[in-house]
Parts: sequence; structure tokens; C-alpha cells
Amino acid sequence: MKGQIRPLHVSLVAIPEASMSTLLGIHDVLAFFSALAGKDPALPSVAPFTVEIVGAMRGRLRLANGLSVDVGRTVAAVKKTDIVIVPSVVVPDAGWKTGRYPELARWTARMHAQGALLCSACSGAFLLAEAGTLDGQPTTVHWGYAQHFARAFPKVPLQPERVLVVAGEREELVSSGASTSWHDLVLYLIVRYVGATAAQAIARFFALQWHHDGLAPYIVFEGRKGRGDAAVADAQGWLGTHFSVGSPVEEMVRRSGMAERTFKRRFTEATGHAPIDYVQRLRIEDAKRRLERTEAPVDEISWKVGYADPAFFRRLFKRLTGLAPGAYRRRFQVPAFALAPAKKAKRAIP
Repeated sequence: MKGQIRPLHVSLVAIPEASMSTLLGIHDVLAFFSALAGKDPALPSVAPFTVEIVGAMRGRLRLANGLSVDVGRTVAAVKKTDIVIVPSVVVPDAGWKTGRYPELARWTARMHAQGALLCSACSGAFLLAEAGTLDGQPTTVHWGYAQHFARAFPKVPLQPERVLVVAGEREELVSSGASTSWHDLVLYLIVRYVGATAAQAIARFFALQWHHDGLAPYIVFEGRKGRGDAAVADAQGWLGTHFSVGSPVEEMVRRSGMAERTFKRRFTEATGHAPIDYVQRLRIEDAKRRLERTEAPVDEISWKVGYADPAFFRRLFKRLTGLAPGAYRRRFQVPAFALAPAKKAKRAIP
């Protein structure tokens, strides 16, 4: 256990918005060492972690999915811990409301000051950011919550395309990205404190996978709306159904009635993307859906989304998603063994 003389104490923070699957998934993997001891020589004979669910109040806590977990201790009773983990939370459409958990935020900051490792899974980064511990530190969060996070915590540099970010002077700030990248978080903790062979053994037992290709293949591009610029919003609306036409940027400029430099400047300010970059992302997003849902050849998909040069399309696709088109199709297309039963069921419906 890399020189450990005692199990590390892990505090899993539960709040009403927490995702049960992430919270209990992390708990199960880190707490399961004792059950596997002796079954694999790669695993230590003594459990390396003791895991406890903590929160603002002790007792039953109803989580975001309507089910409840037992909170073993209040954070006020936890005077010292080695690792704090905030699991993913459900953030409403209106965004994260700050100031709801002042006691948890203060406790998190205090544990950090005492030397604890602070970890967030997915959107759990919202609570860590509220404690002020992430200011100026690169952090990843679910890409679907990135705009909410940036508005709430502008001092935190966001990298939602990354699976895992380790930051801080002591490498004491660890964040994992979207959804099941909590797998990468727990495997990282096992590598860091127990060893690579133990992490490999746990990964085999639970069928956990490292997201080696990052999260870019999973991100769905949803362009930021025009932010009060009616001309840009109109251009975005037109582009949503005309992105595959020839010279779409020139056509948007013509439709806007503005000078080209003016239009491009306003479009970039309103959306966060230059017009050509915005077009490319819309085209690649459409190509992703075609790769997922059809058997059309890559060259044909390239032409349909607006690229006459398949080689350029392939290079652009890999640059934006991290995968070649064929690899993306293999990753995300529904496998034949899953489709066959569904087709039979449809035929059986009278």
C-alpha cells in the first residue's frame, strides 16, 4: 500500500442533489477491497480505505432520484479526513444556487487546509468551487454544466473535455468529468495510494474502463445563443438547418447586411466561436449522428454535411472529437446483438 501504515479515511459528501449511482458506485469500489482480499495476489491483505458517507445532517437523506441513503456522521463530527469526494449532483436548468451549504463549504475548506485530498466527480465540482478551493486551478466538470459552472465560478479555469484533472501545489485537487468518468477517479486513487496492479485488478473485477480518448467524443455541441444580439441569433437559426450549404459564412454575412468584419466580430462575441468554427462544429455534430445511426460510408457522410474533400473531413473530425470517423462509429453505434431483440419485439407487436 505504498508505505501506508493505516487505511485512508474517505469522506463521501451527500447532499440532496447528489446522484445515488455515483455516490454508491464510488463507495462500493473503494470499500470492496476487504471482500476481495486473498482472491487476487495484486490486492493488499488489509483494506487501504475506510469509506464513510457524511453530510450536513445525520440520518436518512433523500437524493435526487427520490431514493435515500444513510448519512453516517455530520461533517461537524469529522475533525480530520484524508480524502473528500463530492459525487455528481443534479444541477437545475436555472443553474447552481450558491450559499445553500455554507457548513459543507467551510468544512471542505478546513479539510483542505489540514492536508486532505479534495475530489469531485462530474458536477460535484460545484460544491468544491463554492468552498473557494478551486480558484485559479484547472478543473473538469460535465460538459453539459460547463456554462452554468463558468457563470457561477468565473475564477475557475474549466477543461470539460478532459477526463481527469489533477491540480494544486500538492496535487491535492482531483476532478473527473462527465458521468461515469468517476471510474477514472477511483482507479486514479487506487493507483496513487495502492498501486497500478491493484487498480488493474479492481478494474477487471468491476469491468471499469479508463476513458483513454478523453471526453471530446462524448460532448454534444450546443452553440451558445446570441446573448441578446438579434442579428447573430437570426444567423444561428438559419445556420441550424443550412450548415451544409456551400460557403455558409459568406451567406450569413450577406443575410445580415453587415460588413464582414463587423458580423464576424459580433458572432464571435455572442457565441464564443468564430463563424467558421461554429459551422464546422455543427457539421461534425451532424456527422456524428449519421455515423451512430446509419451504415452510410464515411465519404458519403462527408459530402452530406458539406465537405467535398473526405480527407479534410476525416482530419477535422478527429481534431474535434479525438477519434477517427470509423473508430467513432465502432464506439457509439448500437451493436447488432442489442438491435436484434428490439427488431423481433417490434415485429411481435400487433
